Amino acid sequence: MRFYYSIILAFVATLITGCHFKNKEADVILHNAVIYTVDDAFSTFEALAIKDGKIIAIGKEREIMNEYDAPKVIDCGKKFIYPGFIDAHCHFLGYGRTLQEVNLVGTTSFDDVMMRVKEHAQKSTDLWIRGRGWDQNDWAIQEFPTKEILDSLFPDRPVMLKRIDGHAMLVNSKTLEMAGITASTQVNGGNILTQNGVPTGVLIDNAMNLVEKILPAPDKEFDVRALLDAQKNCFDVGLTTVDDAGIMKKDIDLIKELQSNGQLKMRIYAMLSDDPANYEYYLKNGIDTTDRLSVRAFKFYADGALGSRGACLLAPYSDVMPGPVYGMLLDSINHFRKNMWQLREHGFQVCTHAIGDSANRVMLNIYEEMIGDLPDHRWRIEHAQVVHENDLPRFAQLHVIPSIQPTHATSDMPWAELRLGRNRVRRAYTYRELKEQLGMAALGTDFPIEDISPLKTFYAAVSRKDLVGQPEEGWQKENALTREDALRGMTIWAAIANFEENKKGSLEVGKFADIVMLDRDILKIEEKDILSTEVVMTIVGGEVVK
Repeated sequence: MRFYYSIILAFVATLITGCHFKNKEADVILHNAVIYTVDDAFSTFEALAIKDGKIIAIGKEREIMNEYDAPKVIDCGKKFIYPGFIDAHCHFLGYGRTLQEVNLVGTTSFDDVMMRVKEHAQKSTDLWIRGRGWDQNDWAIQEFPTKEILDSLFPDRPVMLKRIDGHAMLVNSKTLEMAGITASTQVNGGNILTQNGVPTGVLIDNAMNLVEKILPAPDKEFDVRALLDAQKNCFDVGLTTVDDAGIMKKDIDLIKELQSNGQLKMRIYAMLSDDPANYEYYLKNGIDTTDRLSVRAFKFYADGALGSRGACLLAPYSDVMPGPVYGMLLDSINHFRKNMWQLREHGFQVCTHAIGDSANRVMLNIYEEMIGDLPDHRWRIEHAQVVHENDLPRFAQLHVIPSIQPTHATSDMPWAELRLGRNRVRRAYTYRELKEQLGMAALGTDFPIEDISPLKTFYAAVSRKDLVGQPEEGWQKENALTREDALRGMTIWAAIANFEENKKGSLEVGKFADIVMLDRDILKIEEKDILSTEVVMTIVGGEVVK
């Protein structure tokens, strides 16, 4: 009898030890996946558990499935999971506004621009006709357009069409009249192009402010629509955080309202515009952060863009005859010093748009004065497109973070050498060298100037090719990033640039469950297949938003 009793006890004990009772609750479980955590070890796992919007466990398939139970269990079908993508430099609200206007991106001629403008004008009931996206560098005749056709089509209706980079616009005579612009109008940090003593309609950099001052401000309904439309498109491409590079306090107020009522789920890192209204409020009230919004940075413009020859260069542009043309700084050195010092004293991060090598040198000089012994400042240079070789090591010396946009290189490569010349262009778009200074670089798109897709960012970073795979060997391929570094730049390094690496940027216990699922492994597939990779699912704080 004792023998049989012992056998029964041993059998029961085996059952007990062999069974795993799920004694831990989660809200969501993702399993049967290939999960790239992008942690320090670049670990990969198969499953993770989410509770209250954060990751509570990550590990092997059986470990998670045996230990956790959840009302929502997602079988990923062996698909590939990455941290939610972060766009480290974009214009989120501005992009949403362009969705309400005439889209001129991809136009192949000025006739093409006019066709789209006419179609839009017939449908729009607004007095103003607004658009954005033309680029004369994509046309057979690579010259700035002029206003004559606009004048003939719209003699009594103001028209404002921004170039793709946002640093030049074409307007008609009605707009010039309303803004009080003539050939004799002078603007610091801007140009009013003229021909035979008459404005052509092209305004560059600060000259655009004369028109923007008289533009009717978007009403609340317009901006709500803009933000929600932008959010949908960004979720569709796997973005879970966007760095909005230059917005106003009133925009922040609307974002807060939409986030508090649950309409706006996108996480936003806001760079405030260099504007008196923003200084007045935020220098008094300080940094403002929530789980979905961080307001702790100010954005400056040192110069304009290379495409419109507003970028400030140490030597003249190579394609302007007669010259010389150097581009320009958009404000005085004293302006930058005064305001950056105030921000330093109040603990705000400084992010500065600097395209040309002269602008980059000037800003690094000012940063050196301002930073001093300031600990963990994480001040940034946005774009850093043309950097003199003597200034490159200063990013490391000053601990200045390069915030770069890989698709700018592949968009600009057809004409960059014309602007800069054969020797100087080798110092442009040096993304690998910039990354090596601090061992990191934050990656973004600058949308709507470029496409919003992070996969196009990734492809451009690793291939240095355009969307049809040209040039075959990659343009200045020595400055391509590795796939691992490109992914880090869109996730953990972007989070570091935002002071948010403890909250997001990698898939680790305690961080937000911000996740993107792709149908292919972008770290291993053929380079040509990256662009056809699809976003299967986007998750923000454990909630499926795409």
